[in-house]
Amino acid sequence: MSNNSDMQTTTRSLLDDLRSFDKGGFFDLGHPLLNRIAESFVKAAGIGAIQAVSRQAYFTAIEGLDSGTGGLTAEIISGASKKHRFRDLKGETNRKSLEAMVKNTGKESMQWGLAAGVYSGLTYGLKEARGTHDWKNSAVAGAITGVALALTSEESSHEQIVECAITGAAISTAANLLAGIF
Repeated sequence: MSNNSDMQTTTRSLLDDLRSFDKGGFFDLGHPLLNRIAESFVKAAGIGAIQAVSRQAYFTAIEGLDSGTGGLTAEIISGASKKHRFRDLKGETNRKSLEAMVKNTGKESMQWGLAAGVYSGLTYGLKEARGTHDWKNSAVAGAITGVALALTSEESSHEQIVECAITGAAISTAANLLAGIF
């Protein structure tokens, strides 16, 4: 009977730990900045992996419809294949295809995690340094995060880095300014 009680205690504590993940208490690295960066990284990396696999499933389904379009226009099918991100997925064997998908999903997960960790760490650090959290902190954190993401892409150009910085700053600032409205 003691074994069953231990199992229930273990199950409850695991469930409690998983619930605390939503509350931001999953990591304790000794400093709030480190905790925030780690939690943001892990959560966003998981979302990035799901997004990458979902996108790949969509493109695989669209390419499968290519032979018999099933009501889809040629523009939709050709547009989907142009945006296909996992080009190496059609390997010689299923194993090579799976390896390519895992590699590409891992890369996307890291990029999502990097973006979330950098942004979260910067907003926290700027709030601590300036003593306030406002649109200026969001703009700076968004711009630096945009630059970091641009530098992780293959063949990043000066124009792409500037564009990502401006886009990151704009999205982050808009989100900060709209936060009180909704």
